[in-house]
Amino acid sequence: MHELLVQGMKRAAEEGGQFREIIGRMTLLKGDAKDLIPELSCDAILIDPMHPVRKKSALVKQDLRQVRELVGTDDDAPDLVRIAIKHARKRVVLKWPAKADPIDGVMACTHQIRGKTTRYDVFMVG
Repeated sequence: MHELLVQGMKRAAEEGGQFREIIGRMTLLKGDAKDLIPELSCDAILIDPMHPVRKKSALVKQDLRQVRELVGTDDDAPDLVRIAIKHARKRVVLKWPAKADPIDGVMACTHQIRGKTTRYDVFMVG
């Protein structure tokens, strides 16, 4: 996945203009986020783990199925959220399916921002 992101960022930078400007402000890190987060100094952390398996019979979009095949499931999402909450200075935002149960073993969120299919659980910390 890291190599795919490197290639995509390179193509965006080569595109020039606004894309180059945006990519110029980004830094791609390689490693386990659980190990990287404690080393960073962040006001906010956005976590977008692989969503749990759907209870519906309809399949997710093909491109997202391919991503799941590459990276697998995020069985360690609860650990990642807890680490982010411990190390963020102001807030952690978890992108999660609108109808999914909260992640077990993680404190209740401070508030939520809800959409049709996705919600953002916000944990105010610090």
